[in-house]
Amino acid sequence: MSIYTFNVVKILILAFSASIISMIVANYLIKYLYQIQFWKKKAREKTIDGQNAEIFLALHSEKETTVPRGGGIVIWATMLILSLICLILSNFTNIWWLQKLNFFSREQTWIPLFVLLSASIVGLVDDIFVVYGKGKYIGGGLKFRIRMILVTLIGLIGGSWFYFKLGWSAINLPLLFSFPEGIVIQLGLWYILLYVIVSLASWASGVVDGLDGLAGGTFGSIFGAFAIIALFQGQTDLAAFCGIILGTLFSFLWFNIPPAKFYMGETGILGLTMTMTAVAFITNSVAVLPLLGGILVIETGSVIIQLISKKIRHKKIWLSTPIHHHLEAIGWKTSQIVMRFWIIGLVFAILAVSIQLLTIRQ
Repeated sequence: MSIYTFNVVKILILAFSASIISMIVANYLIKYLYQIQFWKKKAREKTIDGQNAEIFLALHSEKETTVPRGGGIVIWATMLILSLICLILSNFTNIWWLQKLNFFSREQTWIPLFVLLSASIVGLVDDIFVVYGKGKYIGGGLKFRIRMILVTLIGLIGGSWFYFKLGWSAINLPLLFSFPEGIVIQLGLWYILLYVIVSLASWASGVVDGLDGLAGGTFGSIFGAFAIIALFQGQTDLAAFCGIILGTLFSFLWFNIPPAKFYMGETGILGLTMTMTAVAFITNSVAVLPLLGGILVIETGSVIIQLISKKIRHKKIWLSTPIHHHLEAIGWKTSQIVMRFWIIGLVFAILAVSIQLLTIRQ
């Protein structure tokens, strides 16, 4: 067996293992979340600009107060369990292929793992405040300012690791001015600032949660694409890491086929969006990230355009935002929206991978 073949097998084994483990975790987690009634006690009544959310309430008031949040726990809990198993196997067995399953790597997976866990914990705290918050925290989670500071802090840690520990200070712009390797832009210390900005932008794009299976399928395409990019770059451990996330999302989708048993919540959305940033920088694919996360850009863009229209024109473009709520309002079924968004996201991911792979020197 060639080393390349084994690397592919390694990724597939870990993705398969993550699917099985996450299925077990999800089965117990769902029961517990329903037991503690981990859902909003009161549906959101206001839009982001303070107006009454009448259309949203008509579409989602029942789900908001009966379907638990916190499904994202499945993702990072599975990652922790599988990481521990791989560490044990690599240190306490003499079977070579079991030892090789370990995917811990200073250059490839330390930062994504740190970002996933830290951001997910921040998201879990936010979910707890959404469900159990008192006073100003009722239904609203952590204050926006606090979340922004924490996201910025995680971004600073991540950017500093790349710059000071790994010595990275440049990004590639594929297919611009020079073919096939693209153009390299040296940023110096500004590299850290760029990382923070991309982290904040990724966090802002996390408005995709809310329809049964929408978030899971969207991020599945993104991390599946990252796994392919990392594999072709020779970053097998990172590809395995992305494969594990993809495997957990399979089980997440299993329990989110309508009617959804739980929603991802901020612990899932924040963890995945921030991890997406870390992986984009490690694979040097920041330039194609907006294309890779095309659905996230569309969803976030619809919110921004709506706010600008209300401010300048004093009227709405869409009945409700993000745009998937508008499509619901005009009569699209949830399954139609979700599956069509999956297809669009997959097409975006295919194009982004194609562009990124053209920059790899053989």
